[in-house]
Amino acid sequence: MDYQKVVFSGHAVKQMFQRKISRDEVKAVLDYGEVIAEYPEDRPYPSYLMLNMVSQRPIHAVVAKDAETQTIYVVTVYEPDVELWQADFKTRKKV
Repeated sequence: MDYQKVVFSGHAVKQMFQRKISRDEVKAVLDYGEVIAEYPEDRPYPSYLMLNMVSQRPIHAVVAKDAETQTIYVVTVYEPDVELWQADFKTRKKV
């Protein structure tokens, strides 16, 4: 995803600390990850669920993008739960 600036929400930083996910790992998701869901109606900016395998660890990042300033706002970051996601970590399991 193209961006000029990254802003981490307080919630994202807390979750990253608790889940032992570094800023570098999040940047790897932003730089090399795949958008697996889009939420164009989210406000104030459209948001996206991204996935990347970082050191063979799947990481999801929910981000919002201000296209005008090319700023990415990291909303939350987590390792997807195998109980909730298919083996590809792109598809939610049917409940």
